[in-house]
Amino acid sequence: MITCTVRYELDPAKLDVFERYARFWMWKIPQMGGLHHGYHMPYEGPNDIAYCHFSFPSLADYEDYRTAMHADTECQRAYALAAESKCIRRYDRSFTRPVLTGASPAELGLP
Repeated sequence: MITCTVRYELDPAKLDVFERYARFWMWKIPQMGGLHHGYHMPYEGPNDIAYCHFSFPSLADYEDYRTAMHADTECQRAYALAAESKCIRRYDRSFTRPVLTGASPAELGLP
């Protein structure tokens, strides 16, 4: 599994528009083979930073999603909303491999 984390710099006056955009992707990514872990909106601290996390079974599956979303009219409408509103000032993506299960000290061979 590969997880994409997106860090957004937002227009603080347009958080409501960005949240509409976010809710669309939380609905759409599972339809396209991914697992959405949610968006994390500004609350305390900087009022212009948000994060989202979503996963695909592999990098190849993520690339298939990227290709498919460019041809999907619903995805293009969401991108148009963000572009027209200018709610997103900047974003960057990083990819990680999640560790999703814990283990006891004995299972880990800890003293």
